[in-house]
Amino acid sequence: MKRRVFNQTPPPNEHLEEQAIRLRKEAQDIPPGVERKKLIRQARKAEAAARMQEWLSSSGLQPPK
Repeated sequence: MKRRVFNQTPPPNEHLEEQAIRLRKEAQDIPPGVERKKLIRQARKAEAAARMQEWLSSSGLQPPK
């Protein structure tokens, strides 16, 4: 009988937070312009998605009875 191997992955909101940090660091290295604005916009979207994911998975959110 073979053992099952499970790869643990970080929660989605951690992944999104790390992505936002990476994008902001990239944006700091680029001179002001269209590319920099694009990276900052992507970082904001990732941060917002992480907050939404955290809110959706919170214990305070209950289904209707």
